[in-house]
Amino acid sequence: MELTGKEMDFCTDTARKITDNVARAVVGKKECTRLLLCCLLCGGHALLQDVPGVGKTAAVNAFAASLDMDFRRIQCTPDMLPADILGFTVYDANTGKGSFCPGPIMSRLFLADEINRSSPKTQAALLEAMEEGRITVDGQDHILPQPFMVLATQNPIESVGTYPLPEAQLDRFAIRLSLGYPDEESELQILKDRRGNDPLEALQPVLDCDEIRRIQEEVRTVEIEDSLADYMMQVIRATRESNEIRLGASPRALLMLSRCAQSMAWLDSRMFVKPDDILALIQPLLAHRLVMTLESKHAGITPAMVLEEIVKKIRIPV
Repeated sequence: MELTGKEMDFCTDTARKITDNVARAVVGKKECTRLLLCCLLCGGHALLQDVPGVGKTAAVNAFAASLDMDFRRIQCTPDMLPADILGFTVYDANTGKGSFCPGPIMSRLFLADEINRSSPKTQAALLEAMEEGRITVDGQDHILPQPFMVLATQNPIESVGTYPLPEAQLDRFAIRLSLGYPDEESELQILKDRRGNDPLEALQPVLDCDEIRRIQEEVRTVEIEDSLADYMMQVIRATRESNEIRLGASPRALLMLSRCAQSMAWLDSRMFVKPDDILALIQPLLAHRLVMTLESKHAGITPAMVLEEIVKKIRIPV
């Protein structure tokens, strides 16, 4: 299947407009925006992890403003309960029945800001929503609107009053991003842009829900050659066989790697995956899923270092 000239222009324009929108709020981080868009188009969820003040929440707000989707945000705290996210059932004395009062999770784009400040019980409330697209409250199932995406931020520096995300939770995030500090030119541009009005106020939506659903269906038809599918499987299996890693990537990681690669190809106006699509995703998609051995941690070996070695050892299809 090949894209027509008009369809190719739509792919290119969509990626450019959303990237430019977010760049107004977070200068110099276009690759991170591209990964967020890639995650949305394959039906995944994203975790933004970085030090305070680099623009994690601003990036999410700008990304949400670029999409005509119902956006809800909740600021996580240690005393927050699962009902604060999922909602609760209220008894109606007139009917003698309970009525469901939906929480902020019943949206299309949901931000859990500083997710590691919430308790493990509250964090676990997101598992069903992220994996199955539904929630259960008082024994009743409630289907989440589609498209649906969870975005979460966390600060890796602070430890007081925080609860590290368990491996089961991390595995449900398709990608983990780190914005990092801006370069000198970008930081000067941020200073100039903030002298006037907030750039977020001028952002206009680029895609609506119907267009996103159509693109998601189209992304699933992007072709992956058998040689590339085998390469992805070898990378995943290598993480399980490494002596430095105690817990390697799961089958869920393999499925998400293939879906994100399809999204990357679509954003480049292609209906077939190239090796570069996969290579660009290995670090943001796999690093947060790996659990290192104690010996590796003491030696200063990181998941990123192990993944670099794995990529060097496995032959890339051409």
